[in-house]
Amino acid sequence: MIRCGFPLEESTGSGASSMSRKRRAFGGAFKAKVALAAIRGDKTTAQLAAEYEVHTSQVTAWKQQLLEQAPTLFEDGRQKKPDETIADEQQLYEQIGRLKVENEWLKKKSAQLG
Repeated sequence: MIRCGFPLEESTGSGASSMSRKRRAFGGAFKAKVALAAIRGDKTTAQLAAEYEVHTSQVTAWKQQLLEQAPTLFEDGRQKKPDETIADEQQLYEQIGRLKVENEWLKKKSAQLG
């Protein structure tokens, strides 16, 4: 018989493993804190991962996400409208024009009948 250094568990038939653990969800503030620490460069990615108890790939991904999305934080909200908004606005003006014509026609017909 071969013995191993860890105790064997008997199967309970439920299919659930005793090793299962609930997935952790990190908030935006925590991710930003880790990403900023990674950008500062005071510590290596491995050191940050150990300090914040996350995987190194998460630290790298959050850092990359912060670097990609940082310019959008400082964009001017008063810039010109995108093409989609202009197209929607044009459709609305066309509809207003049609409704005005229809309204005038209905006023004429009601005056003739009334």
